[in-house]
Amino acid sequence: MFTGKQLRRLIIPLIIEQFLAITVGMADTMMVSQVGEAAVSGVSLVDMVNVLLINIFAALATGGAVITSQYIGKRRTDLACRSVNQLYLVSAAVSVAIMALTILLRAPILRTLFGAIEPDVMESALVYLVLSALSYPFLAIYNSGAAIFRSMGNSRITLYISVIMNVVNIIGNAILIFVFHMGVAGAAISSLFSRMLACVIISGLLLNPEKELHILRGQYRPDWMLIKKILYIGVPSSLENSLFQLGRVLVVSIITHFGTVQIAANAIANNLDSMGILPGQAVGLAMITVVGQCVGAGDFQEAKRYAAKLIRITYCIMSVTIISIFLLLPWLLRVYNVSPQAMELATKLVWIHNFSAMFIWPLSFVLPNALRAASDVRYTMAVSIFSMLAFRVLFSFILGYRMGMGALGVWAAMVVDWIFRAALFTHRFLGTKWQTHKI
Repeated sequence: MFTGKQLRRLIIPLIIEQFLAITVGMADTMMVSQVGEAAVSGVSLVDMVNVLLINIFAALATGGAVITSQYIGKRRTDLACRSVNQLYLVSAAVSVAIMALTILLRAPILRTLFGAIEPDVMESALVYLVLSALSYPFLAIYNSGAAIFRSMGNSRITLYISVIMNVVNIIGNAILIFVFHMGVAGAAISSLFSRMLACVIISGLLLNPEKELHILRGQYRPDWMLIKKILYIGVPSSLENSLFQLGRVLVVSIITHFGTVQIAANAIANNLDSMGILPGQAVGLAMITVVGQCVGAGDFQEAKRYAAKLIRITYCIMSVTIISIFLLLPWLLRVYNVSPQAMELATKLVWIHNFSAMFIWPLSFVLPNALRAASDVRYTMAVSIFSMLAFRVLFSFILGYRMGMGALGVWAAMVVDWIFRAALFTHRFLGTKWQTHKI
């Protein structure tokens, strides 16, 4: 169903796109940091909220990708195209509702999550949150369009649009922050405009009726059968992703009790570790398309074969990436201007994360996408939420706080979380229960 060349054409652009998102995000933060500590602190706090909410849009897009991929496998492009329209409707409705609630409850949201913060930081955070919220509908629709193109096996389009979006964002930041001195508002307006542009471009491309999947003009009424199928995938995935991010926020709040050195080391390690798992995140997106089409065709043997092949690819690419990080680590750490104690601890955390990731991470986070592509979303949700709360959060408190291990204990708890996920997802995949949920 998929040749090696087709898999490469799907995966390589996704890896580049993921890498671009991280590097441009770092550049974005560096530009905002020129405004002052209050600005960068406000933006960093809001970004945690944004990630929490944006994961909802990504989960809805995943629901649409699973449904359309399965319909493509069934060779029912008529239903697949109708699903495109319904995904757009659901994404627009949900994102507008979240936008309105976020703007209305902006101050309580920030106070609830972060407690009492300094007035200048709160002022920056409020401005950035309101303007970020205005971009939610555009980002949600872009994510939906990107998921549709991936369902067709075309990830190059989203790469090109991502390049345009990020270049526009950086140029906009430079003009609004450094020329017009708009500070945090300038950074947020630049992001808003770049997301609007990406939304318009990808929607315009999907209006082309010559594409395998496209928006059906004039058919914008809700189709509750298809909406129910999308939400069947999207809602559990949204809960899973949102609670995962909330768990990360709780873990960060635990680390804040360990002092400045450990907070700085944790932040540095998180930046470097994201590079190591980047290829796995890209292959995880490809897994939805490939396995979804196999499941739609009713060929579960092919689904298992391709899933196993993609897991092997993940291990190979991640190993190369992680070994490169280990070799370059002394030079990478010099970029950060922190104390020797923070540098030493960051080195230990990077080794714990990346060494464990080479063996466990693909089974913990890439393999479950094969189950999701077969609509086995309630199982993945249950395992992920339980593991996050029981191991990532509770064990972080016990090992890090109660037993005095600090950040090392928190990261040890993270590895335990991975092991639990990997064991249960592998057991599920080797069985047959996941093969009973297709549309």
